[in-house]
Amino acid sequence: MANVSVYNMEGKEVGKIDLSDAIFGVEVNEHLVHMAVLQQLADKRQGTQKAKTRSEVSGGGRKPWRQKGTGHARQGSIRAPQWKGGGVVFAPVPRDYSFKMNKKEKRAALKSALTDKVQNNNIIVVDELKFDEIKTKRFAEVMNNLKATRKALVVLADNDKNVVLSARNLAEANTTLTNTLNVYDIVNARTLVLTKDAVAKIEEVYC
Repeated sequence: MANVSVYNMEGKEVGKIDLSDAIFGVEVNEHLVHMAVLQQLADKRQGTQKAKTRSEVSGGGRKPWRQKGTGHARQGSIRAPQWKGGGVVFAPVPRDYSFKMNKKEKRAALKSALTDKVQNNNIIVVDELKFDEIKTKRFAEVMNNLKATRKALVVLADNDKNVVLSARNLAEANTTLTNTLNVYDIVNARTLVLTKDAVAKIEEVYC
């Protein structure tokens, strides 16, 4: 069981917390992590690209000149791909890029991503994040105190409006909730910042 320090908003250590091995100490499955990231990126693709093939371009219904005797290369239609205004060879068509992963694979990928953060000491647990008002400068100070100034992902147990809006304008920090936590965001973050309540909720859901 991993034992990590707990810090307050001033960056001072205020205790220790044991992280469950069932979530933060599993064998890292890089393949499933890779598949989970691919799936998320694929789901974001619209797949609405479209170009016309020679059969869909208007015009070109007749042969532009006779087959022989003109000195030109033989042509069958002015809408063939080599002509200006012609169709596109192997034109892209609308398609769905998404693919499925089952529930067990998704959970294993998430646990692997969390474990990787623990193994590389890229996880910080904070006792609480509470702001009296929306203040980006204050949020930046807290991240600086926690030494999480580069690509930090802050995981909250509940939707705290003041915290979320305070972080919104910071390029190097993102916030998410435990129920929307995903593999791509974890992998993409340099540092994972979790509140104690978020740790408890993650362990409750995924243990």
